[in-house]
Amino acid sequence: MTSTIKVDNIQDQDGNNIINENANTITIGASGDTITLASGASQTGFGREGSVNWQTGSIKTANFTAANGEGYFCNTSGGAFTATLPASPSAGDIVAFADYTRTFGTNNLTIGRNSEPIGGIAQDAKLTVNGQSATFVYVDGTEGWINIQETQTSQTGLPPFIVASGGTETTCGDCKIHTFTGPGTFTVCNAAAICGPTRNIVSYMVVAGGGSGTFGGGGGAGGFRELKSPLTPYTASPLDGYSTPGNRITVSAQGYPITVGAGGAGTAKPSGPAGTPGNNGSNSVFSTITSAGGGWGGVATPTLPEANSGNSGGSGGGGGVERAPGSNKGLCGSAGNTPPVSPPQGNSGGKGSYDGPSHTAGGGGGGAGGAGSNSPGGCSPQPITPGGAGGTGVGTAINPSPSYGTPGPSTPLRYFAGGGRGGTNNCSPVPEKAGSVGGGGSGGIGGGNGTNGTTNTGGGAGGGGTFSGTNTSGGSGIVIIRYKFQ
Repeated sequence: MTSTIKVDNIQDQDGNNIINENANTITIGASGDTITLASGASQTGFGREGSVNWQTGSIKTANFTAANGEGYFCNTSGGAFTATLPASPSAGDIVAFADYTRTFGTNNLTIGRNSEPIGGIAQDAKLTVNGQSATFVYVDGTEGWINIQETQTSQTGLPPFIVASGGTETTCGDCKIHTFTGPGTFTVCNAAAICGPTRNIVSYMVVAGGGSGTFGGGGGAGGFRELKSPLTPYTASPLDGYSTPGNRITVSAQGYPITVGAGGAGTAKPSGPAGTPGNNGSNSVFSTITSAGGGWGGVATPTLPEANSGNSGGSGGGGGVERAPGSNKGLCGSAGNTPPVSPPQGNSGGKGSYDGPSHTAGGGGGGAGGAGSNSPGGCSPQPITPGGAGGTGVGTAINPSPSYGTPGPSTPLRYFAGGGRGGTNNCSPVPEKAGSVGGGGSGGIGGGNGTNGTTNTGGGAGGGGTFSGTNTSGGSGIVIIRYKFQ
């Protein structure tokens, strides 16, 4: 048997309506009342409880603006796009996004901040992991939208990998690579929150500009510094500095200015039998890591005040020749790894040689992989005194792209920081001597100039074979950063 009570209003003892029906609208509670469910009771049909209403009937495939209270499945298989957060949000507003096709790793979903911070940072965010979903709640104008939950397979609430931007961005497997051929900023939007002490240590290669060549000595290569994080699988150079804790860079959410050093500029040589000193390359910098510019090559000249051994630097310049009454001799090259770091960022230049007024030659500039060679001199009976070979560069696969570095004997390694070969003033019609692997310039012969160091390798310039003309310029440097991003 059932019973029915028919009323329009139920009041409390003070005469206030606590349940009221009016034109099919039912109001529960009076003004100022708190409606509480009993322990163990549940509710349904009263709207969201800190969640969103997922829009399953409208899969997003292009730029759109989200609305408060809604969740969106985003299909980036056709290309990356941007989901813009609601404008003028109120505290408690909530939105969510999920990877519909598990393609966020290939084509990222950008979360446009719409003038509000995201996690306290006034920058857009990116979802970059396949299968990733994220829920954002607006709190206030200071922290803005806060990510209250993030999932990627079994992970919840943690950004699993570094998210960053800057330079030319490429990927290699699960690694992202940022290549800077000029100044810029490496901007870390999110540091990784996965377990392990190495999670935010990035791999890097920092190469400075190479030194200029002169009539005589080859320019020294720009300093070469590399570190390979355990999380980034690739073949590093022999100069990997991970074993020295001071070389490790642990990134956090901030911008890191990048300096890429220019090659040492060639200088105009005066007419007649005189020499002009050159210029060192400029430093390259990433965070606490500075690579020193390469030293310029020493001058070979018949006037004592201008005869010199070149200049020290990341790698040292090759030696010139002293020609003075009673003192005609080749001079030693200059020191590399200046200032000193560990592992060494470069090596010294080689010694010049003097075998008579028309048989002078400069030493090779130092390279990251070895010292510049001495000019052998004394090539009788063949009247040729070749300049010393530049010190070899070193190879790394931190970025295997053929656009950067010079190819060497081991693919996919790319070589950097080779020293320039010394020049010689022999008049014999002999071919120009080749530069070193890693961008070092060729040495000039007789009346010919050397060649410049290769751009974005840090290669030293080749020494010239003539007092006239223009000294050669070193190759500019490069900075490459690599880390695990998925």
